[in-house]
Amino acid sequence: MSTPADLADLWAAFPPDTSTDPGEPVWDEPVPLSPRRELPPFPISALPGWLGGMVAAVAEETQTPVDLAGCLGLSVLAAAAGGRAVVSVRGRWREPVNLYTAVALPPGNRKSAVFSLMTTPLMGAEKALVESSTAARAEAETTARLAKAAADKAAAKAANADPETRDALTAEAISLAQAAEDIKVPAKPQLVADDVTPENLATLLAEQEGRLAVLSPEGGIFDIIAGRYSGAPNMEIFLKGHAGDMVRVNRQGRDAQYIEQPAVTMGLAVQPEVLDSIGQIKGADGRGLLARFLYALPDSLVGRRNLTPDLIPEEVADTYTRQLGALAMDLAGWTDPAILTLSPEADAVMLAYQKVTESRIGKGGPLAPIVKWASKRDGAVARIAGLLHLATHGQDAMRLPIDAATMTAATELGDYFTTHALQVFDAMAADPAHDAARHIHTHLGSRRTNSFTKRELFRQLPRSEFPAMADLDPALNLLEEHGWIRRQPQPPRTGRGRPPSPRYDTHPRYTHPS
Repeated sequence: MSTPADLADLWAAFPPDTSTDPGEPVWDEPVPLSPRRELPPFPISALPGWLGGMVAAVAEETQTPVDLAGCLGLSVLAAAAGGRAVVSVRGRWREPVNLYTAVALPPGNRKSAVFSLMTTPLMGAEKALVESSTAARAEAETTARLAKAAADKAAAKAANADPETRDALTAEAISLAQAAEDIKVPAKPQLVADDVTPENLATLLAEQEGRLAVLSPEGGIFDIIAGRYSGAPNMEIFLKGHAGDMVRVNRQGRDAQYIEQPAVTMGLAVQPEVLDSIGQIKGADGRGLLARFLYALPDSLVGRRNLTPDLIPEEVADTYTRQLGALAMDLAGWTDPAILTLSPEADAVMLAYQKVTESRIGKGGPLAPIVKWASKRDGAVARIAGLLHLATHGQDAMRLPIDAATMTAATELGDYFTTHALQVFDAMAADPAHDAARHIHTHLGSRRTNSFTKRELFRQLPRSEFPAMADLDPALNLLEEHGWIRRQPQPPRTGRGRPPSPRYDTHPRYTHPS
């Protein structure tokens, strides 16, 4: 039988719950705020060894998320190979190997340093192409100049000739003029551009045989697309440059520009708010510009970086420079795109992936909210597979089919970009108050306070997120609607002075999470 002392010890083991005051109203179960998705890390293992090694080493030395160097690694591959190869998926379905990627990171994440390390070999290849073409360009310029002079001289001679010889001299002048017109002076090779208008991009594409990459650690190109210079959105060249659709540009006072299969690559690092702003560009969603990008939203490492990181090994950097440079130089001379085929096993992997996509984009499916983007997912995977194949086999890639392992690696990257795309489009469609409410929600959870004043909260939060106290109102209203906080009745005013700051009680979940 239990003694009174035993019972006292038993009750002491279960102290009364004092988390709420019996005199206060009972709290209902709060409605969860829509959480940020759990985003996967960039799958470095999907990249060929020489590229994955450089991506990991750059991320370590710069102390940046591996996603930044990883996405840029795919972009530089596309810059080297875009317009020079296509993947023959099945039947008449072919995908070019150019990509549009956009990584969103706040300021202070050393984006420029990563861009410099990842693109330097590409710029070196561009310089080598310029130097190797100098003699040919000089010869073509001289030949064109002499042919034009001969045609002008023949035209003048025909104009001053006697009637009996004028017809023959005129025919000769016409023939020389046509010959001079047919001489094409090759443009100085250019692989990469940065701050370029849509009009200049069309001109550069015509000069560069249809291919060009826009690589930038900033998002200024979106301002240009939105109409910084023209006053109206102008995205036609970016839409066709991704798909490879024919471009024909006619401008007053200029020769028509005709690009049969344009291949534009874009590799950008932008601030997160830029992604929100591009969603507001008129026509960007409806015409499919947003659906053409592969997005990444990595977590910033600022505030928890290793200040003495491992430096990039010389062997890793040298291998990366050699492999990327060789790829760019080898493909530079291709005029007709090389056709990359799939092995039967790779085709089976691709077909299985297509079935998954198709099952998820229908009404009510997990990819239905981003159906425009998801409809291009399989094509993006085929493009990535082509790039991985080229990076793995180099010059032998043209005679070897894409194998199952390469296609599987491409699907891993496809899954990575899918999860990040869902988060990006969620953010574009979300009420800005949700982000602010989540920020305050996290802050209150970390402080475990059972009440606070609006003024106290404002002092505790960063000015970059909440510049003025009034910026708290939409978020506080949302948290109150969801049952996480409750505003106390305002006490009666006594005297003049400033009214007391509104005080809020917090849900017991903040102080007792269990």
